[in-house]
Amino acid sequence: MKKLKYYLSNGILAYLPSFLFRYSAKKLLARAPSYDEEYLRERVNYYNKHTTSFELTPPDLTKVKDFKKTGGSAYYYDLLKVIKCFPKKAVFKYVNGDVIDVPNEPSFLKSRPIEGENTNSVLLKLNAVRHYFFVDKDKPYQTKKDMIVWRGTGFRPNRRKLLSRHFHNPRCNIGRVDTQDKDPEQLSYVTPSMSISEQLEYKFILSLEGMDVATNLKWIMSSNSLCFTPKLRYETWFMEGKLKAGVHFVQVKDDFSDLDEKMDYYLEHPDKAEEIIQNAHQWVEQFKDTKRERLISLLVAEKYFNLAETRRVT
Repeated sequence: MKKLKYYLSNGILAYLPSFLFRYSAKKLLARAPSYDEEYLRERVNYYNKHTTSFELTPPDLTKVKDFKKTGGSAYYYDLLKVIKCFPKKAVFKYVNGDVIDVPNEPSFLKSRPIEGENTNSVLLKLNAVRHYFFVDKDKPYQTKKDMIVWRGTGFRPNRRKLLSRHFHNPRCNIGRVDTQDKDPEQLSYVTPSMSISEQLEYKFILSLEGMDVATNLKWIMSSNSLCFTPKLRYETWFMEGKLKAGVHFVQVKDDFSDLDEKMDYYLEHPDKAEEIIQNAHQWVEQFKDTKRERLISLLVAEKYFNLAETRRVT
């Protein structure tokens, strides 16, 4: 229902006149001083790390007025809602999809590597309908099962490693939901899918990165379950790179060899588990102010367009 509503409401965006977007953006940008300006500045500078002007060169230059759908609809709609607020002749670059590499020139995109030089990766809140679901109601942590749960596709090496090591672990309810694999052993790990509400019956929920970030990280952190994850390697608008192990989530080894040990610790120290859960809730809370989130998106793009210098584009 959420996705249907999203696509129905966003399907008309391309047909609305640009002046409506610019008028709405102007009103919202004028309200920036009413917010915590230091907080806004910190967020904007995190997503768009450029501090001096930069040059955009062909190919793949796009004018705002010429922006068309070239990838998934959700990426298109979410980017259109931002860039259509700026002059029609403004030029930019963008990258669709799950991005794990840094582009050669500053580009709008959804995800980037946390480590290394990533300045050219300018983050916007893209494909939000998939990644930004938060849990509103949940049972208390102490009333949940003393186990860990995970469901997902098994095509990535980290997921195959988890399944090989812990599928038969009685403390783990884990399984892959896809049924295509050349390895018979991996196919033996296929299990029925689980709804989010079913997974919320467990004290611990595992979050595993796929092509880039894990889709379930955000809703786990909004719940009363404890998020377990290996070291995070990619980040999005959620600022995963600023999350701290032992503060916002429980970090496990890449080979999952310490999974039982970590579960034992937090079962023996429920106060520590609840503290991490509360920290996670506080982190999530900042992304629920839709007007402020919209304002930050506009400020990120405004900074980009103000710093961008382009060779003549006809």
